Amino acid sequence: MMSPGIVPPYLLARIAAVQEGGWARAADAAQRTLAAPRDYTPGVRTRLRLSIEEPGVLTAETAPAHDREISDAQHREVVPGVRVRGEDDKPTGDTAVDEAFDGLGATFDFWWDAYARDSIDGSGSALLATVHYGRDYDNAFWNGERMVFGDGDDDVFSGFTGSLSVIAHELAHGVVEDSGGLLYRNQSGALNESIADVFGALAEQHLAGHTAAQASWLIGEGIFTEAVQGKALRSMAAPGTAYDDDVLGKDPQPAHMRGFVQTRDDNGGVHINSGIPNHAFYLAATRLGGHAWERAGLIWYRTLTSGKLPQTADFVTFARATLATAAAEYGEESEEVDAVRAGWTGVGVIPDDTQPRS
Repeated sequence: MMSPGIVPPYLLARIAAVQEGGWARAADAAQRTLAAPRDYTPGVRTRLRLSIEEPGVLTAETAPAHDREISDAQHREVVPGVRVRGEDDKPTGDTAVDEAFDGLGATFDFWWDAYARDSIDGSGSALLATVHYGRDYDNAFWNGERMVFGDGDDDVFSGFTGSLSVIAHELAHGVVEDSGGLLYRNQSGALNESIADVFGALAEQHLAGHTAAQASWLIGEGIFTEAVQGKALRSMAAPGTAYDDDVLGKDPQPAHMRGFVQTRDDNGGVHINSGIPNHAFYLAATRLGGHAWERAGLIWYRTLTSGKLPQTADFVTFARATLATAAAEYGEESEEVDAVRAGWTGVGVIPDDTQPRS
């Protein structure tokens, strides 16, 4: 499955329509980004650890190792481009190359440390990326085999490799695909986007060592230039508040089912309506506290990889599946089940049975 990119088409369309002010370059870049093709491009490594546990006894063990390769599209809209850095190579001095390399490594470490998952496919697949895609390209996307990064237009977007939540979000689309996939339209598509946001946020929190209370819960923090009145593309803590700009408008994501957007655009609103399951996860994770990847994240991960989730799952189906996973993992009467239920009732996906009926 090819991801449409971290920047939603409704935002690119808004930028492309700018007719005045100092963002002519951004408008042109957004138009070309919307029209640009996204090409597909057609071993398992281990790291050896040696230790001396007893005098004179050398113990060796292997663990999954990074297998990264970064290529440079040289501002053309083709992939993979020219190979510029591999796993054993030193930093190049090219910011995009080295940030992409580090981001892929941090994402790999997250999946392994949190869920013992060896890369995207669970079997040690190489992590590939292409940087400097196109000219002023305003997006980053997963093309089914590799990450692809544009440099941004420098008016609205400053580049995409510096945000780990962007990198991990796009790679998470690969995990969703490998786990059976979620049809990329309507509510199943919004779940696809939300799950990518969840694991994008968790990878960033894992690298920083942040608890649920310490985390920003922002997706794409830092990719806007200082000219934009906004802090990120999306907020899981408060959907609809990530940006509020005179030119770009206000973040349109709803945080509750009462704001659910009925639309045919963007495959039935997959980027807009993902704010609802995003907020459900945030509510569950912050209620549980601690590191969000340890319990709330594990429940989402087990649900995704269970093999039981239908490709057309809607919000209610996924909510019930996470409740079943929490009960199987921690027990029917556990605080984990209560937290997951509170998350989904808090966004109006399932009814709140604890409230008295009038």
